[in-house]
Amino acid sequence: MRTNPDVEISVTGGGSGTGIAALINGTADICAASRNIKDSERARAQQNGRSAFGTVVARDGIAIVVHPSNSVSTLSHDQLKKIYTAVYTQWNQVGGPNRPILALSRESSSGTYIFFQEHILEHQDYAQSVRLMPATSAIIQSVSTDRGAIGYVGIGYAHDAGRRVKVLKIKATESGPAVTPSEATVRSGEYSIARPLFFYTNGAPTGAAKRFVDFCLSAEGQRIVRETGYVPAR
Repeated sequence: MRTNPDVEISVTGGGSGTGIAALINGTADICAASRNIKDSERARAQQNGRSAFGTVVARDGIAIVVHPSNSVSTLSHDQLKKIYTAVYTQWNQVGGPNRPILALSRESSSGTYIFFQEHILEHQDYAQSVRLMPATSAIIQSVSTDRGAIGYVGIGYAHDAGRRVKVLKIKATESGPAVTPSEATVRSGEYSIARPLFFYTNGAPTGAAKRFVDFCLSAEGQRIVRETGYVPAR
């Protein structure tokens, strides 16, 4: 807005599903989403005379965080799936202390919730015992104060939390390498819980929306992506 004083940008939260709905309804010019748009959403957009066009503007790794006192340092995809479907309910089932597991998740309107369900739970439902949190900051706060808690957050949030949480290494398979989430491992594909981040517009962006998207993809915009803890798309 400093370099484009004729444009005013208003940002509202609520999760990827909320943003995509706003784009479909015509109440938003740009929707930020951390997941691919669904076929059903594309169909609803078409019914409203709109066409969702996605541009990848950054990438993100999803860090798995626990309380700093937790002795567990590595989990596999399968162990995470069993934790979030309540097959495992005690930390000693994954090599940790004799303490109940409190699994934390974003709420269902979050793109991260859906991404985690698809890629880690393999489309199974979250257990009813999983506590849904309204924001990533709430997950960080709970994990930093509850010795039994586990949650998933963007790597930028985990980095900002510092020593308040412990970031786990993740194995895609039981026999695979344990990988720490970082810009380098997300970019290389070594870290398995990662995804693109999109801006969706009604058709290819034009006018002020295009200027905004182009700014985000510029060297300056991608520098901001890195500074805020995400991985540049370029």
